[in-house]
Amino acid sequence: MFVIDDLLINPFVSIMEAVHSMAISELYDTTEIKNEIKENRLLYELGERSEAEYERLNDDLEAQLEIAREAHEQTRGKVEVMR
Repeated sequence: MFVIDDLLINPFVSIMEAVHSMAISELYDTTEIKNEIKENRLLYELGERSEAEYERLNDDLEAQLEIAREAHEQTRGKVEVMR
């Protein structure tokens, strides 16, 4: 029974963990969200965005960033795939 697990199930689980890790990295890209926060701030400072719009978008982006950080934290310790 353990031989079957080692030969058939463990490689499949490892592949699925790697795919999951890659999907989390792709879906919750913290660098992209941070860049959007910077862009939002720049547009506000240049006067191309109202204060209300800036605040609303900043709150949304901060919430997205927190969700992304939590998602990355949950996958920490599992398979890390380097690109």
